[in-house]
This record gives sequence, C-alpha cells and structure tokens, in this order.
Amino acid sequence: MLITSCGNSIDIAKSLARKLHAKYSPLEISSFPDGDIYLKFNKIPKKETVVIVHSFQPHPDMSLFDIVWAAETAKDLGAKKVILAVPYLAYMRQDKRFNPGEAISSKIMAKLLNKSIDKIITVDPHLHRYKSLKDIFTIPAVKLTANDVMADYIKRKIKNPVIIGPDWESYQWAESIAKSIKAPSTVLEKTRFSSHRVSVKMINPIPLKGKNVVIVDDIISTGNTIAEAAKKARKQGAQSITAICVHGLFAGDALDRLKKSGVSKVVSTNTIKHKTNGIDVTSLFVKELGKRK
Repeated sequence: MLITSCGNSIDIAKSLARKLHAKYSPLEISSFPDGDIYLKFNKIPKKETVVIVHSFQPHPDMSLFDIVWAAETAKDLGAKKVILAVPYLAYMRQDKRFNPGEAISSKIMAKLLNKSIDKIITVDPHLHRYKSLKDIFTIPAVKLTANDVMADYIKRKIKNPVIIGPDWESYQWAESIAKSIKAPSTVLEKTRFSSHRVSVKMINPIPLKGKNVVIVDDIISTGNTIAEAAKKARKQGAQSITAICVHGLFAGDALDRLKKSGVSKVVSTNTIKHKTNGIDVTSLFVKELGKRK
C-alpha cells in the first residue's frame, strides 16, 4: 500500500502510513508557466494500492482537480487500485437545483470521482436530500462518523455536559453523542431569515443554569446558527459553552462571532486543518483501511 496526499491532510496521511505500516510518499504538484497542473509521483505505484489522503479544504476546486490528476496518473503508472480517503468532502451542500440554471455541484463532483477512483472513504458527509453516498457514487463509498471520537473528547474534557443540537440536521450527532456518554440533550428549532440571520428556540426545554453546555454540529461555516444557540444558552445561565464540530470551515469572521455570542471554546476535528483542531479522526481511517489486511 502506498499512501500519498495532494497537499492537504498531510498529518493524517503520515499518521495513517505509520499506523498501517505502509509507505508514505508525497506527490510533487506545481504549475507550468501557463498555469497548467504539473503532477509527479515520487514513487512509482506499479501493482500497488494507492491511498490518496486529501481533504477538499482549503481550495476545494483545485483539490478536486489534483485528486483526479493523481488518480488517473496512478492508474497510468500501473496502480492496482486507487482509494480516496477524504476527511472533508466538499460540494455536497449543493444537492439540488435551488434556482433555475444552477449546477448541482454534488452530482458533478461525484461523476468526476466515479471515473477516476475505485473507492471513496469520507467522514460525516453532508447528506441532507441524499439518503446515502450511493445516491451519487457508483463506486464503493464508505461513510465514517466522528461521533465516537467527539464523544470521547467530551467525556474526557467536560464535566456534567448538556448536549445541544443547534438545528434538526445537527441533532443526529448531538443525540448519538449524548446517548453514548449518558448526558441530557435537546435540539433547537432554527428559523433562517437570510444567510447571516437566524433565530432559534428550544424543543423539549431542559434546564441550562450552571451547566456546561456543548453545542454539536457537523459543519461550522459562518457560525450564525451556533452563535444564536450560544446566546440562548447564556440567557438561561449556562456556566460554560463549548462548540464542537466535525468540519470547521470558519468562513470570514466566524470565530469572532462565536466568541462574542458567549462561546467559551471552539473545538473541531482535524478533517480540515485549523487552529481549533482538538479531535483526531485518523483512527477512523485506520480501522476502515485496515480491513483490507
């Protein structure tokens, strides 16, 4: 097995190689003077299974192109199989044509990967209108979840937590984690007025006064939903508020917005490299890739 990366997720790739006793060899990627992609394998992967470990953030557009170039090159060089281990899979949120003339980005992304790789493994992809990855991928597609590693973090770091899902979409993570660590949980109902303005109200209210509140979501992008949830928790007397997410996009001034709303600490997994990373997802890929042996 040869493990490589197109530039993102290098730490996960190296850790995977160590834990699986596999070879790690980074790709050489640059541009020609006219801007065309230049890509080179430093180790020829003939008759080997190649695992490309690469998150789609930062630079989701170039990440997709680099992965396709790497996969096609690996096969051309004689690779036996190409597996994409993608901690964060972008383009999943545009899963329908919301307005006339729009591209359905998730289907286009999947079509490109279906043609160039043999298997995809990803962590908590944004499945909203799709029931599973099989709705868009024709290749074997494995959905991993960070629930257990997030639950372990909360159990070790936060005493007597109350788990909150800031909206119905996120409640699947919040409820699963709460059950795992035997903590109370609830969900907030969100009303969105614009991309930057939302309001929330608690469903099945539970007391928060003096409690250590943990707001759990799959993605933090603008931070607006988490911020509104934090404000409500503060008004109800929460002692501390920790925001935990699988994928930390943190667009614009999201972190400042969360701090101003009363969030004490923000923790993300390392599916996207960021200063808030505090939870490692490498073990999830080790377990899945290790099944091959």
